Amino acid sequence: MFNIRKFLTVMSALLLGVLVYVNIYAMKQDGGRGKGASARDENGGFLRMLEKSISSSSIASSTNDASDRSSSNTAFLQDGASIERISEEPIGFDAADNIRIDKLLRKVSEADTFLNDVEGKLRSFASKIGMENYVDHKLEPFAKHKGGGGGSVHTTQGEPSKEKMREQRQTKDLTGLNILLLYADDWTHHTLSSYHKTQPLNTILKTPVLDALAEDGIRFTHNCVTTSVCWISRATLFTGQYMSRHGTKEPCCWSGMKKPKEKLEKAPDNWNELSVYEILAKNGYHVGHAGKWGVYMPWPKNVPFNVEEDGWHYRKLGNKMWHITEKNEADALRFLVTRPRDKPFFLNVAFYATHAKDGDVRQYMPQNSSMSMYAHDEIPVPATATDEAWKKMPYFFTERNEGRARWHSRFENHTLHQSMMKNYYRMATEVDTACGVILEELRRQGELDNTVIIFTTDNGNFHAEHGLADKWYPHQESIRVPLIIRDPRMKGGKGSTNDAFTLNIDLAPTILGAAGLPSPKKMMGRDISQLYLSSSAKEHWRSEFFYEHPIVSHAAYIPASEALVRKNYKYMYWPNYKYEQLFDLVNDPGEMEDIFNSTKPDVVEIRNDMKRRFEELKNLVQSDAIVTL
Repeated sequence: MFNIRKFLTVMSALLLGVLVYVNIYAMKQDGGRGKGASARDENGGFLRMLEKSISSSSIASSTNDASDRSSSNTAFLQDGASIERISEEPIGFDAADNIRIDKLLRKVSEADTFLNDVEGKLRSFASKIGMENYVDHKLEPFAKHKGGGGGSVHTTQGEPSKEKMREQRQTKDLTGLNILLLYADDWTHHTLSSYHKTQPLNTILKTPVLDALAEDGIRFTHNCVTTSVCWISRATLFTGQYMSRHGTKEPCCWSGMKKPKEKLEKAPDNWNELSVYEILAKNGYHVGHAGKWGVYMPWPKNVPFNVEEDGWHYRKLGNKMWHITEKNEADALRFLVTRPRDKPFFLNVAFYATHAKDGDVRQYMPQNSSMSMYAHDEIPVPATATDEAWKKMPYFFTERNEGRARWHSRFENHTLHQSMMKNYYRMATEVDTACGVILEELRRQGELDNTVIIFTTDNGNFHAEHGLADKWYPHQESIRVPLIIRDPRMKGGKGSTNDAFTLNIDLAPTILGAAGLPSPKKMMGRDISQLYLSSSAKEHWRSEFFYEHPIVSHAAYIPASEALVRKNYKYMYWPNYKYEQLFDLVNDPGEMEDIFNSTKPDVVEIRNDMKRRFEELKNLVQSDAIVTL
């Protein structure tokens, strides 16, 4: 006798298998990237800049197969040479990548057709035997798996128009805009070739995709972080708060809590209340995270798509040797391909690059196909990368200081400096390329003009300035980071720069504002879009900010530091040693000459004013007061 329940179960399993296959296929193809044929004329200006930037530069190809990666452990030498290279001319974005995306799209299309055919036959059969409700029940999990909300497993025909979808999205006060955060790691403010178009200190570095993004949006020249280290800056991104408020001082321990032995059953109150992920998800957004979290958060997160990658440059996954930037890119594409189309999305592509591989003598390990880039270039050495600058650091900066130890590992001689910086630049350009691939997928889906795109990074980086490497301290190289925003709401001013003090506490309010959501009162930052959507916002914007960083391990290793930062002067305070400094940033942008002990009347007046204001802001930040800074 024919067993209808068995038949339906088999068909359901078959449907699930196809869905999983499509999902895995999208991830395992080499990034699944390239150009589609549709919507070619949409977003024309930006696309022309984007395509020109990609085709006219030596961008690293991230299309290596497993054999290309197999020699990765021996491919990087101290002098920056490569034992094995894919090509002297890296594959362009329009070549092999196009073939791969076409194959992926054909596979997705085939799967669409197959799924619709199977579902139609299944429903037709069920209607004949009066078991429609049973079939609906069986298909419901698959609809959820695809992020849908109705009785159809997968819909390609009869989808609502983009205009209708946007109307559906714009419920309550929501804008219906998608939000894409491209969040890199350890990029100082001048790790952008567009920076050097106005201040040509370095004409070597190439980030053409991000340059094109800035040309179609706005670049902020004085964007800073309130604490320059990965985990604290990321906790600030999630909450819109200073370290003193969110309390995350160690990577192991969110909000200062002790690291639990087992995962927690529920999230802490401040995550539920302040997290931009939680707030967006509760208001109808499809939320995704691809890459580095940076903070240990041992509880279920309201993130439907969550792939965490952190701490590695190369790793074999399945049959493929992946570079982490390539994996970040592929996961971002998988999110975009599989996301539901009936709701707006938020995606944080949290690149691990250009973070060094701590503990590895090579430090920076780019993709093998990038090794020909910058090979014959001479990387400029910073003006303050001198023994004199190191000797001018406070007396407690000794060889035991971790910034100095990492300087020895990366920059202590010219040959080593050249090798490390070339590999750092290669990794930066790889991130730039990945951003281009992700933006191209948005264009292919026709969503560029419905997406707010933000590029920034968690903290800056010393590249031998002051005889140091890495971050932590209040110097310009450590606290200033890139920020580019492309916003469909912009009506003018594209390609402009803005020199207002924007901070990482502003990111959460800006993301929520793009969605049309108010910021929780406990958030401390401002919506940056005010600076380009309102003609008068800059008049009332901040002109200074408080900086803080905790002691790490012990004072000789990484001492605590605080500062009051203005555009013309900077006051630094080192709490472990009760040591004060003052720098004139206009006449001494390299922060070489400490004028704190000057007896000049004008300097004394400035010093007293900054100390007073420093204490005011410090007390405000470290209090429980509801405040927007």
